[in-house]
Order: sequence, then C-alpha cells, then structure tokens
Amino acid sequence: MTKIGKVLHAIDTFFHKILLVIAQIALAAMIIIVCTTVYYRYVLNAGIIWAEEVPRILVALFAFIACAMGVRDQLHIGISVFYNRFPKGSTARKIMDIIGYASTLLAGAIMLYYGWNLCVQLAPFTMPATEWPRWVQYISMPIAGAIMIYDSLLFLLGVINEDDRMYSEKEQEFEVIHLDKKQKGGAH
Repeated sequence: MTKIGKVLHAIDTFFHKILLVIAQIALAAMIIIVCTTVYYRYVLNAGIIWAEEVPRILVALFAFIACAMGVRDQLHIGISVFYNRFPKGSTARKIMDIIGYASTLLAGAIMLYYGWNLCVQLAPFTMPATEWPRWVQYISMPIAGAIMIYDSLLFLLGVINEDDRMYSEKEQEFEVIHLDKKQKGGAH
C-alpha cells in the first residue's frame, strides 16, 4: 500500500471508530429514553414531552450510521449465486465488484445530495417539543452518504478490500459442487 493509501486507510479507520461510538451511544440513549417513557406512562401516569422526538432522531442516526458501517464491511444483502459461480480473483468477479462499488457510491451520493437538500429546506423550522432545529433529525443521512462515498472510493482504488473488516469477521466462502447422477450414489 502506498503512503497516500495508508493515510486514506487511517482516516477511514478513525471516522469509523467515531461512528461506532456514536451508534453505541445513540442506541443506549434510545433504549433508556423509551424505557423511561414507558415507566412514566404506565406507572406514574405522566409523560415526557420530548420523549417522542428524541428517540426518533436517535433511530435515524443509528440507522444511517449502521448503513455506512455496513458498506465498510460489506454487510448489506447481496445475491451471490451468480457471483460465486466464478473463481475468486477472476475477471468476472472483479467486474461485478466494480459495479457493486460504483452502485454503492451512487447510493451514497444520492443520500448526500438529497439529505443535505432536506436539511437546508428544514433549517428555518424547529421541532415542537424540543425546539431543536428540524434539520437535526435528518443530518445523519448526508453524513452517512459522504462516508459511503468515501468507502466506495477506497474500495474502487484498492485501498481497502473485502477482507479488511472493522465490525465483522471475514465471510466464509463455500465452493459449489456439481454432482452428476452417477456420483450421487443410489440414484436410479
């Protein structure tokens, strides 16, 4: 890996470590707030006025961060029946990988563009209970889109590869075995 590649990889690792901490805090806060709200509502017969808005913000934050984290470790759903028919390292697989990374880059660009536009449009408005700016609820979308673009570019440039994982273990690949009738044994 080149010196620039090492720097880009270090930047990627740094941002993903921050994302992981933010996602963990958002999930923990959401669980605590929702449980507290349930307790207040059913035990104390009272409510917390901001308890609907804040968990909604945290769910969006967690979901979009998880989306970006999934891109980094290639954890999103994929159909590999066709892909696995080609040997690892083959030209066909490389072409399919490039198409996949380019598609992910495009999805990230769409999230960045439309998410940012949504935040700009909502800038003059506030949420009723917290009185926070309305864009706070959606800012995680363009941030996740930018990180998806960055990761896709790193995949396309070869700075990171499918075996370079941060959040999960390397996926096991199974060989497809084709048996003819004679090899199956007992087939008449």
